[in-house]
Amino acid sequence: MDNARPPWGWRRPGRARAADAADGALRRRAAGRLPWRSTAAVTVLVVVGSQAAAHAQRDRVPLDPFGHALLLAGALLLLVRHRCPRTTAVGTALCCAAYVTAGYPYGPVFATLALGAYAAIVAGHRKVAWAAVGGVWLVHLLVAHWFYRWLPPSAGPAPWGQEVGVTAWVAAVLAVSELVRLRCEQLARLRAERAAAERRRADEERLRIARELHDVLAHSISVINVQAGVGLALLDSDPEQARTALTTIKAAGKEALGEVRQVLDTLRTPGDAPRAPAPGLDRLPELTEQAGRAGLTVDIATEGTRTALPPGTDLAAFRIVQEALTNTVRHSGSRTARVRLRYAPGVLEIRVDDDGPATGDGEPAGGGNGLAGMRERAAALGGTVEAGPRPDGGFRVRARVPLTAGARTATEEES
Repeated sequence: MDNARPPWGWRRPGRARAADAADGALRRRAAGRLPWRSTAAVTVLVVVGSQAAAHAQRDRVPLDPFGHALLLAGALLLLVRHRCPRTTAVGTALCCAAYVTAGYPYGPVFATLALGAYAAIVAGHRKVAWAAVGGVWLVHLLVAHWFYRWLPPSAGPAPWGQEVGVTAWVAAVLAVSELVRLRCEQLARLRAERAAAERRRADEERLRIARELHDVLAHSISVINVQAGVGLALLDSDPEQARTALTTIKAAGKEALGEVRQVLDTLRTPGDAPRAPAPGLDRLPELTEQAGRAGLTVDIATEGTRTALPPGTDLAAFRIVQEALTNTVRHSGSRTARVRLRYAPGVLEIRVDDDGPATGDGEPAGGGNGLAGMRERAAALGGTVEAGPRPDGGFRVRARVPLTAGARTATEEES
């Protein structure tokens, strides 16, 4: 097989599922816990900061129990900002609006509004957050410039220059919240795309391994089946020939076990390199010998300048020839097959012919997973496979497999 590692998510599904479950449990616990520490810090900041601000704003109403109650209520609402973001945004806005309307000193009370709006926007409740912040800002404008005559303190309207800073503060709170929300959505989208890519790689790897096992087992078992039939037929009349058939069965079984073990070792030890090189066209003589032991004479011819193929292309070409010969052994009455390899510029053409006729034994030629596997191997490299009966009888498999630009000729490699 080729040296590409199967993806982690498919190779160790139990461990991957355990990691996903642990991650989900952590997220649920994080969402279930109340943010006591951050809320306590904000509460201290709001209460102490507002008392300090009251000393510098003698024209405002001094903080009294009602003012402290509004400060504490707005801060304590932040405890549920993750569970109930909309309620927190509206509640902190009402506390701030009441605080401003009562004429208490300006100060860090607006931090509770900012955090409440931030939590709502990040959670996706943008309209509620914008309405809450906008409502407090509108109340501030009405109190500071129109209703100040009837509300404490009555020192006069607030300077418009102050409103520039208030407006900038409101815009900054909303802008930062929106940026964080967009970033969170982008990260969630990236996680979803990575998960989809991992699932896709797992599916592709599962299909590749299924093709590999099919090609290994189908060829070897076909040889074993033919030789078992020969051995049974000649067991009494020609014991020596039956012994030869049993020897062929043993060799084919040993080779199949070796290749299957190579596939399984790659699954069990993802970090290790394969112990044996992947099959390639240089093993065609072995394939021809196996087919010969099954009673099929194979003639191999090569046209053009032979090139050193990339590992994936070499493996695909070998498996295509192997599957075509397997189909001949299983489904054709012909005892000869011809393999033609043509190295053209940028492409390898493979043609496997037998003279038929079809035996009708088992599935029909061209059925099952063999041809589908050949087409999938070629398609993965950008090539094609065509298979079907010939006009003059027999069966033909024709494949075109593109070569990479980096393929070198065998003579260049030797030099």
